[in-house]
Amino acid sequence: MKKLLLMLMLGLFSATTAFAASPQTVPVKGMVTMVDLGAKTCIPCKMMAPILVELENEYKGKAAVVFLDVREDDGPARRFGIRAIPTQIFFDKTGKEVARHEGFMEKKAITDQLNKLLAK
Repeated sequence: MKKLLLMLMLGLFSATTAFAASPQTVPVKGMVTMVDLGAKTCIPCKMMAPILVELENEYKGKAAVVFLDVREDDGPARRFGIRAIPTQIFFDKTGKEVARHEGFMEKKAITDQLNKLLAK
């Protein structure tokens, strides 16, 4: 974990490497989706990157965990009405937005929201 944090701080790890998606595929059809809109250069976004990688692995096949860099492409920021980064948006299986959070979000808060959506 320390090595990953060091890599993040040095910019050697791209937050979009493991869980990038096309903005057009968000929300993922027929699947609970959590999208994190941020930037690879944003400090709270960098802090969330390892959490998102863990969640992507833990929820593989059950829920989609997606990161979109709004500094590289500001289209998603406009599409989703983003005012601050990072912003996390949660969608149910039908693609309906059910929750939104601005700022750093702890892993437990994310898993609580995902588990709640998966239980429905």
